[in-house]
Amino acid sequence: MSRDGFAYRLRQHVAAAERATPSIADKHVTPHVLRHSCAMHTLQATGDVRKVALWLGHASLQTTEMYLRADPTEKLALLEAHHAPLIKPGKFRPPSDKLMAILAAATSTKTWQ
Repeated sequence: MSRDGFAYRLRQHVAAAERATPSIADKHVTPHVLRHSCAMHTLQATGDVRKVALWLGHASLQTTEMYLRADPTEKLALLEAHHAPLIKPGKFRPPSDKLMAILAAATSTKTWQ
């Protein structure tokens, strides 16, 4: 899926979500906002910028350090207020073979439009 294709599908999902929850209309939802939010949640959950860099696919930790330059207490307070996912700090574990088989089966039977 292309970058523009993802943004298009995201806009469709945001529009559907707005119909169910009108307060979402006031939110600025873009692929970049989702990526940044994911990075901040991962940083909050793990406390390890190396894991954030790995998740984001950054080749250098210097690229990821911008997340550390942000005021962490303010950012973490905002994340807490917006129901951060329940991720327990811990070690990264690669997905199980069973999970990969389920995902492979789902993608081979799913027809994308």
